[in-house]
Amino acid sequence: MKKLLLLFMLSAVSLFSYSQVPAAIDTAKRWTIHGENTFLINQSSFTNWAGGGVNAFAGNLLFNYDFNYKKDKLSWDNKVILGYGLSKQQDIGVRKNDDKIILNSLVGYKAAKYWMYTFYANFQTQFANGYTYPASGRTLISTAFAPAYLTFGPGFAYKRSDNFRVNISPAAARIVIVTNKELSDAGAYGVDPGKKSDFQFGASLDAYYKINLMENISFENILKLYSNYLDKPQNVYTDYTANLFLKVNKFVSVNAGAQFIYDDKTKIAKDDGSGESRSVLQIKQIFGAGLTYKF
Repeated sequence: MKKLLLLFMLSAVSLFSYSQVPAAIDTAKRWTIHGENTFLINQSSFTNWAGGGVNAFAGNLLFNYDFNYKKDKLSWDNKVILGYGLSKQQDIGVRKNDDKIILNSLVGYKAAKYWMYTFYANFQTQFANGYTYPASGRTLISTAFAPAYLTFGPGFAYKRSDNFRVNISPAAARIVIVTNKELSDAGAYGVDPGKKSDFQFGASLDAYYKINLMENISFENILKLYSNYLDKPQNVYTDYTANLFLKVNKFVSVNAGAQFIYDDKTKIAKDDGSGESRSVLQIKQIFGAGLTYKF
């Protein structure tokens, strides 16, 4: 387990060093490329501590890149977000604490000062297996492409600035993909048992708002909503992420983040051992200090 954590840390340092190679400049000025590479650590240790405590260590890698094109009234914004994290607690071992692959693409044609006609696509999945850890052992609940979510459709957007934008699609397709046989046979993530996917058609909203609270402190909000016209449209899929960034200097930062998801089609097993599952609010929190490099 220690070797796995050491390998994870060495990979993080190597990738951080490599990321400091300057990006190529597009002389046509139509493409703009921005990137942010972050390595966060969180550690606690106790030795002969009267109050008690559990030794713990966590490391997280996060890559956030923007590839944007603009020519006259046409724009094409692309975002890639990759995140992975491991944590180790005394007597428990190494477990995953973050795992995400998010790809966003938005083509827009300017209709008015702040309004655009748009076509957007969003894809989300993860890198590795995810488990729950009941007393009897561990149980597989997710893996790469199980689930995966693909959402796309035409719409319109209000973009006041790069820090405030809202995209609305009244006719958006959403495909839930579950490629793992064990999970698909169990009907995980809302697919029919034995099926690999579930097609939905409805309305979506994607909103982004970032505000600078102080010179070195910013607060980011990301909201995704989806209503499936074909099945219980009143049960709106909701995904809200809040991130607080505190910049210490050019390379050191403190990040705190929380994500809240409600998905009526995703069932979570109860903790009482009854074997029953229900739809509940999912919450994930991450806090750490580390290295950040932007370009």
